[in-house]
Amino acid sequence: MTEDPRPAGSPTLEDVARAAGVSRATVSRVVNGVRNVDPVIQESVRQAVAATGYTPNRAARSLVTRRTDAIALVVSGAGDDATPEDEAAGPTGGAHRPEEPDGGAGSSFTAQVFADPFFGRVVTGVVNYLRPRGMYPVLMFAETSRAREEVVSYLRQGSADGALVVSTHADDPLPALITDAGLPAVLYARPSRPTRISYVDLAHQDGARLAAEHLLARGCRRIATITGPLDVPAGQDRLAGFRDTMARAGQPYVPLAEGRFTQESGEAAMARLLAEHPDLDGVFAANDLMAVGACHVLREHGRRVPEDVAVIGFDDSSAAAACRPPLTTVRQPVEEMAAEMARLLLDRLAGSDRAVTSVIFEPSLVVRGSA
Repeated sequence: MTEDPRPAGSPTLEDVARAAGVSRATVSRVVNGVRNVDPVIQESVRQAVAATGYTPNRAARSLVTRRTDAIALVVSGAGDDATPEDEAAGPTGGAHRPEEPDGGAGSSFTAQVFADPFFGRVVTGVVNYLRPRGMYPVLMFAETSRAREEVVSYLRQGSADGALVVSTHADDPLPALITDAGLPAVLYARPSRPTRISYVDLAHQDGARLAAEHLLARGCRRIATITGPLDVPAGQDRLAGFRDTMARAGQPYVPLAEGRFTQESGEAAMARLLAEHPDLDGVFAANDLMAVGACHVLREHGRRVPEDVAVIGFDDSSAAAACRPPLTTVRQPVEEMAAEMARLLLDRLAGSDRAVTSVIFEPSLVVRGSA
């Protein structure tokens, strides 16, 4: 008989069984989530677990349930054959790929992930959802083809029960690799290529519409935009929504400069727009970091924000509140979206919903000092 590896004196299944007045096997079934147990008995066992302070042994439990209670949180980047421009191209859902100092592709990729407030918000949302349910994320990086193979192998071996994937590159093959292997996963943001995978996303076009309407309501008439990378759905949708709203207001031409969701690219784009359109009075930047960069350049050129040029960002990240003046921005509820990813995955793991689905969140406008 296998010995219980708990420290001496720790409550055991037998202690819970005596307190609940049931068999050890019944306690085991309740603790391990077996469904064919009378609800009244389940409640009695749960009360006994609370009274005795019993904590299930995770290793023994995994042998019974074939579950690890671990979820892979995978940040996936550009492929091995990506160009330097691709490496900095940006995300599918609001993150970015800033340029990093030398130190190897892996160290550069992980450094920018930890430096990016977007990823911190994703982790917060995932952890806050999983932790009360006794589950924990395992952070993994997949910036090369070899790393992606390692992620798929990790999941196939049962080292994690499923994956939450945040992709930072338009042509990322990882979502398709995971789904082709029949592994449970949920993606942050709509995939660029058709893939049978559940995802959460934002109504990006509606968010850009809010920005355009606010600039127009302020009386801005010479409005430009700094787009995100136009090879990813988020960049495309934000531009489309902004252009459509401007056209409906009788302004069919909107000057634009493409950025990469980084502050540096926002600065460069703003400098180009000012050189070509020195009389502009409103700017919509497709994320907060680019909007911060735009504000810096406007100040350097003697333009007051918002008196001379109104600026609106997108995401409502920590950069928006730290900017001077604080940014008016379109809020993307990243923490709630990340928690919804986790919920969708756990529902699939529980067998309650195996259908591929999508959940689209609504944006809102947060008005601050910049517009």
